[in-house]
Amino acid sequence: MAVETPQPTEPTKPKSGWLNVAIDYGPLIVFLVSFYLFRPGGDDSVGTLLAIIKSTGAFIVAAIAAVIASKLILGHVSKMLMLSTVLIVGFGGMTILLRDPFYVQVKPTVLYAFFGVVLLIGWLRGQAFLRWLLEAAFEGLSQEGWLKLSRNWGFFFLFLAVLNEALRMSLSFESWLWAKLWVFMGLSLAFTFTQIPMLLKHGLDPERNEGLPDEEPPTGA
Repeated sequence: MAVETPQPTEPTKPKSGWLNVAIDYGPLIVFLVSFYLFRPGGDDSVGTLLAIIKSTGAFIVAAIAAVIASKLILGHVSKMLMLSTVLIVGFGGMTILLRDPFYVQVKPTVLYAFFGVVLLIGWLRGQAFLRWLLEAAFEGLSQEGWLKLSRNWGFFFLFLAVLNEALRMSLSFESWLWAKLWVFMGLSLAFTFTQIPMLLKHGLDPERNEGLPDEEPPTGA
């Protein structure tokens, strides 16, 4: 009587959903916490500027660490994460060198506007650039579904660009930083869920796409 040899089980791989969220929003949280720790008490404009510069430096380091973590843990670095990190390093470096918080605050505007324009140009040309940016394949989703998703995210990114400018010009740096985390994260999550009915209508198989809400384009940094 043959005895079956038990097959070794593969190690359980960590789910990428929470890791993606941590990699996306981790640098921004570091930015916020660093500014909170470095900020001076009272009305000290010089001290506030120094706190912004120090927290921006921490932001840059955290963004680079997120890229490394993505490569080591997830096995790849998304195009969107790489572009976001390049802009963080570039605009953050300008903030530190020129001693002006304008550059780190306007970075999200540039990022959102770029993605919005690229996605909408692709949609007008009949190309779903979002699929290329996300590097994801939603099982069963038709080309029309991808095009609509790219169009919707394109307009949403442009909305975020305008919103960031409005908040940047009307709020203090600290208030803007808090809004950047909670307002933008909440809006992005809510918008992601509003797209699910449309995706299901265009052939998405929910049983083979359990991680759908985790596939949202990163907007944290």
